[in-house]
Amino acid sequence: AKNLVEMHNGTIDVHSDGLGKGSEFIVRLPLARDTGTDTAAVPAALTPVRAVTALRLMIVDDNQDAATSLQMLLQLQGHEVRVAHAGNAAIELVRDYAPDVIFLDIGMPGMDGYEVALRLRQQPGLENVVLVALTGWGQQGDRRRTAAAGFSYHLVKPPELQALQNVLAAAAAQTAVNRLT
Repeated sequence: AKNLVEMHNGTIDVHSDGLGKGSEFIVRLPLARDTGTDTAAVPAALTPVRAVTALRLMIVDDNQDAATSLQMLLQLQGHEVRVAHAGNAAIELVRDYAPDVIFLDIGMPGMDGYEVALRLRQQPGLENVVLVALTGWGQQGDRRRTAAAGFSYHLVKPPELQALQNVLAAAAAQTAVNRLT
């Protein structure tokens, strides 16, 4: 929420009087100006950036809102995106959908992201897929663990737009090389 509000040049404040007393969230956004068709007034972070290379992407996250938001953002950039909300569903989906990049939540109930990654890497044709850990865990130990598990990248939720762009640009380059070999 904080990243989305800040992308719109706004602020968000949170207050609670204590456990069981509820919470108050105050979101302040600037008033929209009547700009007609002048897109110069739209902040760059809000302007969809079309991908140079459209990729086949898959998002695996038990948080449906987070997965849907990321899916919409990536589709606006011209990518083809599929979503699974559980590890088993991801393994089923990948049989009919050969993604170039998989954004994979680590802390899912049942089968966690490490187990999903291991099973995906065992699937024929997915040996070179770009695996991106998408997690709330961002300590150095967490990053070492995802690297050891075969993830190409480690992004902390919610991912920053520039970090996503960097990962996708690198993945596009790697995908192009994989397709040539």
